[in-house]
Amino acid sequence: MMPSTIKVNLGAAAPFGFKGAGFLLLLTLLLSFSGAAQQLDKPVVTIDEELTSFSIAPDGRIAFGVRRNVHNKKYDLQHDDIWIQDSGGKRRRILEGSKFSINKYAVFINRDKKTVAREKGKLDPELDLSDATFSYTVDSLRWSPNGRYLLAQLFTTFVVDESGKTQDEFMTLVIDDSGKEIRLGGNDPLIHNAEDAVFLVDNATIAYLTEVIKPGLLFSFKYSTIANGTGGALFEGRTFLSVAPIPKTNFAIAIERDKTLSGPPRLQHLDLLAQDDSEIATLDGYEGGLTVSPSGKLAAYYVDKENIEVRDLTAPTRVARIRLGPGALEWSPDEKRLLFKRAPERKTAELCWIPIPPLATPAAGNEILVAQPDFNPIFHGSVTRDFAISPDGRFLAVIFPGKRNLDLFPLQ
Repeated sequence: MMPSTIKVNLGAAAPFGFKGAGFLLLLTLLLSFSGAAQQLDKPVVTIDEELTSFSIAPDGRIAFGVRRNVHNKKYDLQHDDIWIQDSGGKRRRILEGSKFSINKYAVFINRDKKTVAREKGKLDPELDLSDATFSYTVDSLRWSPNGRYLLAQLFTTFVVDESGKTQDEFMTLVIDDSGKEIRLGGNDPLIHNAEDAVFLVDNATIAYLTEVIKPGLLFSFKYSTIANGTGGALFEGRTFLSVAPIPKTNFAIAIERDKTLSGPPRLQHLDLLAQDDSEIATLDGYEGGLTVSPSGKLAAYYVDKENIEVRDLTAPTRVARIRLGPGALEWSPDEKRLLFKRAPERKTAELCWIPIPPLATPAAGNEILVAQPDFNPIFHGSVTRDFAISPDGRFLAVIFPGKRNLDLFPLQ
């Protein structure tokens, strides 16, 4: 769902939407977006594996999932490995997928279409699927703030009966950086029906989302702790479209929506530990992509299917909009640009730097001016699949299509 305090220069506030001077402002924005693209030629690190996901720790270590195929008499399955590479290039496998079993923990799926049953660390003889066939991929990885633990989000598929019927579930595996399973409350290292899990700054409490309305329309918050296991609900009774943690804090920015999806989306500031909240703004719309800047002072999100809205979280009436089309976003370390891939997550497209126009409070009755940026690819027009900027802002990690190797480039 997390980066250091950076001084932000947002520019002078000015009302948007007026004629004459408004045209001059638009022309200035267009000219400012036409600068030369940064070209990155040679990676300083290459991981030559077929990666399914990766995450860079604050100290520069890279955790990554590697696709591994296994076979039994009836099915071709996927059981990914998890590796860690240190800053010196030494790597070690901390999870061997071919030996990993989900079924030895409290996962029970009734072959006779009864209710899914779970008990902490205790098998129900009637529902024991110790011989069940399952497949999984390491969908995402996230480090704890102290770099000691990893949260591995697994997308799992179980074969639940002899006809080959399957059942999918997102679950989160908690392990340390040696690969030791962290049994929450002394029982299960797996948090079931858990997505976008994140450690709070105590490195002991895990907040995560669980699906309320399928498929992935609305979520509620829950938490678990290393010491006691499942802890229960956070912000009970409330539902959210998306959540983005604020780096190095127990706070998050969230898009809240009621269960009937009838009310407008609301941008909220959440204290995950105290379960306090305050509303930042009611939005004109929300289409995904919520991301928070490294300092926690700015947020960006799709206000509709074409336009990104950037909002000052310390002065919420100050906004700017940029017409980008569908894609994936990440903040530059200086918070003056967005790194933009011109396609949704896990799809291939060019990677471009997009300058952020000045933020301002719109004049009453006027629409927010929408900036039209130039798209200057940073890899000579080559497309990318996945990307991330390291927590210290020094490196850009990229997975190119094809073999899905990971390349690490220095950021200038």
